[in-house]
Amino acid sequence: MTHEFKEILESYQIAKQQGITAVMATVVDIEGSSYRRPGVGVLILQNGNMTGAVSGGCVEKEVWRQAQSVFVTGTSKMMTYDGKYRLGCEGVLYILIEPFDMTQDQITRMKQYLISRTSFEIESYYSKTMYDHSGMGSMVKFTETQVFSFSYKTSPNVAAVLSCFTRKIVPCFKLLIIGTEHDAIQLCQLASATGWEVDIVSSPKSPIQLDKFPGAQRVIESLPENLETDFIDDQTAIVLMSHNFAKDLLYLQVLTETCPAYIGLLGPSQRREKLLFALIEYFPEITDSFLDTIHGPAGLNLGAETPQEIAISIIAEILSVIRNQEPISLQEKSGAIHDHYNKKTINVISTKT
Repeated sequence: MTHEFKEILESYQIAKQQGITAVMATVVDIEGSSYRRPGVGVLILQNGNMTGAVSGGCVEKEVWRQAQSVFVTGTSKMMTYDGKYRLGCEGVLYILIEPFDMTQDQITRMKQYLISRTSFEIESYYSKTMYDHSGMGSMVKFTETQVFSFSYKTSPNVAAVLSCFTRKIVPCFKLLIIGTEHDAIQLCQLASATGWEVDIVSSPKSPIQLDKFPGAQRVIESLPENLETDFIDDQTAIVLMSHNFAKDLLYLQVLTETCPAYIGLLGPSQRREKLLFALIEYFPEITDSFLDTIHGPAGLNLGAETPQEIAISIIAEILSVIRNQEPISLQEKSGAIHDHYNKKTINVISTKT
């Protein structure tokens, strides 16, 4: 969801420069099933423009209508949307609607954290039982001492009667594609449409222009031994698509000192085994945790044949890995669609009273 927050921040900065007032609506809690999980939000501008989403589109009109009073009063309020009676979705959304106001310095600081891939938190104080309350609102916490507020101006005594929803804004998920053939272009486009940041690694002997890869942030011209890896973290996936066994092996050797979430290899399983055998022969001290990140052939078994379909299968596998999910048809899943988030990401998303 970080990429959506980046879009909201960009939209707000432009609106602020034009003197347009903004309101933020954030899903802070749910009961039952919902299209999206808590933490998603939509920025509503006084000119009617909206950035982001809290549902598949069915709730946004009501959010816009409810936001109009916040523009007038400047006071945060809680919106409850019961999809059971309106949509048959069997879920209740609790949405905090609040004034969204930041200084240029605060915007710059948030952008710096996003660029440097440094996490920060947003705490939202709300009540399910009170329609509006002067104490409701959100604050951004870079550190315990570096804090600023969107609209939260309450005292600790008032905060004690409110619930607090905390979401961690982690670095945008990044995909590093090593290779520049036409299948890499398809993977780049799909990953970018998914909201991921995409970097392309090409050979200095065969330089390419960035515009060849729509959606990519940058092209890195580097030999394997010179590849900079400082930016590779647990919010990064890597797919080796050089179509060259020797190059893939050299890149794998460089990557042994990193800790990505996923490494994908093209080609049949026999090619993977040869690569891993050679890698272990050169680096017998390689860790099991690194080997566990390697997936080859990359992608889920979807019957993919075309470059576009193969890209879909690779993106799907990466998602299943980073969300720690065993891919199944949703009709075979028991319980709520998003119930795994409540169990697995308590350090990222939490609600307390």
